[in-house]
Amino acid sequence: MALDDYSRILDYLSTIEEVASPSLTDRIAGRVRVLRALRGLSLEELATLCGVSRSMISLIERGESSPTAVVLEKLSVGLGVPLASLFDAPTPGAEPVSRLADQVSWRDPGSGYVRRNVSPAGFASPIQIVEVSFPAGARVTYETGARSPNVHQQIWVFESAIEVTLGDERHRLGVGDCLALVLDRPIAYHNPTRRRARYAVVIAIETGAWR
Repeated sequence: MALDDYSRILDYLSTIEEVASPSLTDRIAGRVRVLRALRGLSLEELATLCGVSRSMISLIERGESSPTAVVLEKLSVGLGVPLASLFDAPTPGAEPVSRLADQVSWRDPGSGYVRRNVSPAGFASPIQIVEVSFPAGARVTYETGARSPNVHQQIWVFESAIEVTLGDERHRLGVGDCLALVLDRPIAYHNPTRRRARYAVVIAIETGAWR
């Protein structure tokens, strides 16, 4: 199968997922509520930890807001989980295999980028894999600095090119390039081309981890 054909299939599957799963906002709402309760945090305490207003968190937890990736990233840091885990469904006895048809795709209302959780949902592992489809010209900036515990990422480009800026360091990545980094400074992703970019993000959390 040609790479372009495979990419069109992924786009089609992402569209189906978004149309067929209008409850994804509710899933995020439920995950934020559960994680906040598990950590014994009030709305005010979580708002202070993550820099998202109490009213916005309340709207998200009620499923009345479609938060951007930037807002979700702030919430994930405040809750002490990787961003990808906010899209997980409850999975008692999680399976070690993640089937393509079951992988959750989500479109960021801010930038239009589509992220797909590749790793098995709910499976206890320090590693997570996310695939991203990034529109031409799109940009996303995550302002959070160091995480605790440390979060490592490797970004592997499949199509087109992206620019990744970590603090003051800027890296342009083309097809096949892979960037390893630690999320200890603000990070920005930018697609400077006229074509959609596609890349994988492999996330690893140091021991003492998240779940």
